[in-house]
Amino acid sequence: MNRQTDASRPDFMSMTVEELSAFVSSLGEKPYRASQLFSWMAKGAPLSGMTNLPAAFREKLAEAGEYRRPAIERKLVSAIDGTVKYLYRMTDGECVESVFMHYEHGTSLCVSSQAGCAMGCRFCASTLNGRARNLTASEILGQAAVTAYDTGERVDGIVLMGIGEPLDNYDNVVRFLRLVSDERGMGIGLRHISLSTCGLVPRIYDLAGEGLPVTLSVSLHASDDETRSALMPVNRRYPIAELLEACRAYFEKTGRRVSFEYTLIAGKNDSREDAARLANVLKKGMRAPCHVNLILLNEVKETGLATPQRARADAFMNELISRGVNATIRRRLGSDINASCGQLRLSRQKTEGEQGEELSP
Repeated sequence: MNRQTDASRPDFMSMTVEELSAFVSSLGEKPYRASQLFSWMAKGAPLSGMTNLPAAFREKLAEAGEYRRPAIERKLVSAIDGTVKYLYRMTDGECVESVFMHYEHGTSLCVSSQAGCAMGCRFCASTLNGRARNLTASEILGQAAVTAYDTGERVDGIVLMGIGEPLDNYDNVVRFLRLVSDERGMGIGLRHISLSTCGLVPRIYDLAGEGLPVTLSVSLHASDDETRSALMPVNRRYPIAELLEACRAYFEKTGRRVSFEYTLIAGKNDSREDAARLANVLKKGMRAPCHVNLILLNEVKETGLATPQRARADAFMNELISRGVNATIRRRLGSDINASCGQLRLSRQKTEGEQGEELSP
């Protein structure tokens, strides 16, 4: 049986070193224990593995606080490219997914920010049963720390592009970014972190003011409001022109080039005319450097949507490039383990009959 998370107990993996110092002092320990504990948690170690902490102190931690270190519920390893897909179980039994990928320039981990998602995007497995809850900063950090612990490899970069909408869990995600980039812990540079959003415009402005130079990656997926609203309910609240204005403001404030994610769906948004319209919309709306990542739809049976032929994707990309828009087709890693996020959790939910909430149009 899963232990229920106690919100009244301090979540010490979500604490900064300074906050940990006060916490361990309240337990009658020397403040320097905070740095030791912070370092161990960043390595993904269980309490039992924190060998330079006295056993009595570790017992105090277990009694006085919450160590929300995720447990590996399931692990799949690609025989093609070594991509590792994790289904992580949180201390209350909720599950999310992470994907660890190898590139020539280093490793990257895609992490989840919510258990489920309320955004209702029609092509996405993560949103089919709605959102159960937000993840804490520790539960987001824990995915990276435990992955490093399990693989024995350094996580060089982070992509907040797993289950959930990061900007819908704003405070926990911002705290996570400060924790994961702390040199006393995982020390992952903010310029090696990408945050993907479906377009919560007010929060894009907020993020621009945080002093956190992460790459903003915006899920666009259509070149006109009618198509985007049909695919993404959030567009009815924040249409494309308003979204691009916020993206331009983010670039002007941070100096960081914005990336746009565009999932190609057969017969919905993948024509040359769509590409031409997208190029015009981006040139008019951004007036700043940007990049388009084209993604071949990962088919989810429940959606009834289909992946276009590769030749059609190439034609779409070439149309963008011919019109002066930088574009690439994302290489699909872990294809033999279905590495796109949401499907392991969905499969588990089907056996348990879990339900959640969905964003109202």
